[in-house]
Amino acid sequence: MSEAPFLKRVRLRAPDKNVEAEVEEAKAVDPEYDPADFPAWYHDRLTPDEDDEDIEEGENEKKKSDPEEPSEPYWVSLAAVQTLDKLEFGKVTVLAGNNGSGKSTVLEAIAVAGGFNAEGGSKNLMFATHDTHSELHDELILEYHRRPKWGWFLRAETFYGMASHITEDDDPDYGLAAIFPDLHNRSHGESFLSLARSRFTGKGLYMLDEPESALSIQGQMALVAIMQKSLAKGSQFIISTHSPLLMAFPDAAVYELDHEEGITKTTFEKLTSTQLWRRFFDEPKITYADLDDS
Repeated sequence: MSEAPFLKRVRLRAPDKNVEAEVEEAKAVDPEYDPADFPAWYHDRLTPDEDDEDIEEGENEKKKSDPEEPSEPYWVSLAAVQTLDKLEFGKVTVLAGNNGSGKSTVLEAIAVAGGFNAEGGSKNLMFATHDTHSELHDELILEYHRRPKWGWFLRAETFYGMASHITEDDDPDYGLAAIFPDLHNRSHGESFLSLARSRFTGKGLYMLDEPESALSIQGQMALVAIMQKSLAKGSQFIISTHSPLLMAFPDAAVYELDHEEGITKTTFEKLTSTQLWRRFFDEPKITYADLDDS
């Protein structure tokens, strides 16, 4: 596996270690550690407000009095979350697996913990249309070789909202619309590729959540070409995907996420989806005949 230029690994925060201790630990590992590099939520934990504590206490009391209120968020029980310490990133890291295995949840949390907007964009592009992201990012510690100065979080699910935010910010002097390609007056896939061509050009950390959802096979091949040019400049990519083309990216670190086993390092050849696709292409009629929709 090729060494990652930026993000090295991720782990869950130890439940018995306070944030102040982690700051000192980080300083010991990285002499250039600067708290200003961390997102706002991290500083909130460093200096808890008494009012926040009162609110949290009230919320906990409400949960106790309401038996129907779930005691834990859904991601706590995900096997992928419990095995996060198995993730070590390369220049390209692929997260594969069935629906509901936690690919997008894990990638979203890593992106938000790294300071990116939960709905996509760079660290400077902050907007919100509908707050649905989990609080898993609060429990993650990201370990870097060094921190990237540039990057992007591309989400298929929230791309339309991001494009609308950019388009509506049309101030001729300071607006976003003037420095972005037109993302609405073209097809979904063309907009994806246009954004990738304009924003994946720097030496940065790029996280892509199911980018193939808007792309044909030709579009996916175009995305791979854009990635290869960016990688040649020293970039890093982490991709959650169902696309065989992206799963087979040369020299990628490939992980399969599973409901039972969690995160397992594997190869493109051994992925469950690869085997199912091969079975389908070899005998499509037989494969369809075996499907059980009950």
